[in-house]
Amino acid sequence: MREREEENIIIPESHPRAKSLKYRELLVHGYNEGVVATAGLIAHGRGEAFDYLLGEKTHDFAREAMEAAVALFLVSKHPVFSVNGNVAALVAKEYVELAKKVNAKLEVNLFYRTKRRERAIERVLLAAGAGEVLGVDEKYRAELPEIEHLRRYVDKRGILIADTVFVPLEDGDRTMALRKMGKNVVTIDLNPLSRTAQWANITIVDNIVRAVPGMIRIVEKMRNKPKEELLEILKNYDNNDILRRAFEKIKENIEEWASKGLIIEEVKKYPKFNLKFL
Repeated sequence: MREREEENIIIPESHPRAKSLKYRELLVHGYNEGVVATAGLIAHGRGEAFDYLLGEKTHDFAREAMEAAVALFLVSKHPVFSVNGNVAALVAKEYVELAKKVNAKLEVNLFYRTKRRERAIERVLLAAGAGEVLGVDEKYRAELPEIEHLRRYVDKRGILIADTVFVPLEDGDRTMALRKMGKNVVTIDLNPLSRTAQWANITIVDNIVRAVPGMIRIVEKMRNKPKEELLEILKNYDNNDILRRAFEKIKENIEEWASKGLIIEEVKKYPKFNLKFL
């Protein structure tokens, strides 16, 4: 049986890392409920490291990518939102809301796939307000080419026929396969070095807990725009430039921090050593 004592931890609002710790606890809870894979906990830590480098804020290049993503969802005929354990644990309610607003289907797709995890994620999505969850019924199962692991399995009613697939917190193999099939791929990835970030048509370099709510706000502003205007947004969008600007921001932050060494100003108030007791 999995240890559940972590779920009794109370995180005070005064803690300087309160938000970060709460998101970690959501993942721990998801792990205990069979939603999140062990590897998902590791992947979140890697993403959090990149969020540090980005200053833990949403930048203009991320907002620009969000707008393009929303435009793409709105003009697509068959958009599908892929769901893995981390997405379900962190932003299930917001993800379902966004999918509804752009008329997208929800499909469970997992690297570490078990029937238990599929059903656990389905329950989370249904509890969050989803009307239907694809990817959990084997009679509708199809396979993507060029993928050997379990993520090759998709739903005939969903990703297989989708024109646009939203794959946040994704592995690169499936993103590559989807692109090679001619599908449009949107991702959220804090690591601009990842294959997913590099292969996607639109890469939102931001934390998913900020990006999905941000996209909901953008939908409200863009949903009544004429199709021609949405297509113009896509025409002017350059994912290469988005990635370049993300790298530039990381570089800029690192150079600033490197010039200072100590970046927590309060630390400088204290002496290097307390030698009184030595």
